[in-house]
Amino acid sequence: MTSRLSAAAVLALWLLALLAGVLAVWLGPAWLTDPEAVRAFFLAFGPLAAVAFVVVQAAQVVVAPLPGQLLGFVAGYLFGAVTGTALSLLGATIGTYVAVWLPRRYGRPAVERLVDPTTIDQFDAAVERRGLLALFLVFLVPGLPDDAICLAAGLTRLDVRRVLLVSLVGRLPGYALVALAGDRLAGGHETDTIALLVVIVGVSLAVYVWRDAVVRWLAGADALDLD
Repeated sequence: MTSRLSAAAVLALWLLALLAGVLAVWLGPAWLTDPEAVRAFFLAFGPLAAVAFVVVQAAQVVVAPLPGQLLGFVAGYLFGAVTGTALSLLGATIGTYVAVWLPRRYGRPAVERLVDPTTIDQFDAAVERRGLLALFLVFLVPGLPDDAICLAAGLTRLDVRRVLLVSLVGRLPGYALVALAGDRLAGGHETDTIALLVVIVGVSLAVYVWRDAVVRWLAGADALDLD
């Protein structure tokens, strides 16, 4: 009975996340890249803004309609650096749990409809060689397909609790930095915001240059197709 209730709860959460993702896409591409539009969307929920944010942040992991970093920035603007980071991590962790649970419920064929089989094979090789370190770097390094890898992780024997912990720690620096930028903008500190965004973009560009080398080192094979 407990397992059935747990499965039902996860399925309900996934359906909510899917609904949020469909709504996000329906609102249009401009909404997906406009922080002000995203901010107005969440403010419309009033006291439930934090709940709505967590649901949408979970959705971006499962169905990936929104950039997680954009949501992290908005979270900092709306809720402050600390609370915004916490809400981003909560939503992303819930989404990660659902993304890992789905393959274990429906199997590899379902995942291969969403993720390139080559990516899955190379992730398997990376986990075989590096263990949880491979997963940690996927979440830590910008530009790696972390959402797709959440699904791929569901096909491994990795302990779910460890996957969630690694995703939490790996995502923390990035979410904290963008939330701080959003918080500084909300406080009227535009110069601080610009400086932080420059740092974020600079780090992202630098990592982007050598991300394929990271993947090759992890998997001992050719780089993942990230395009």
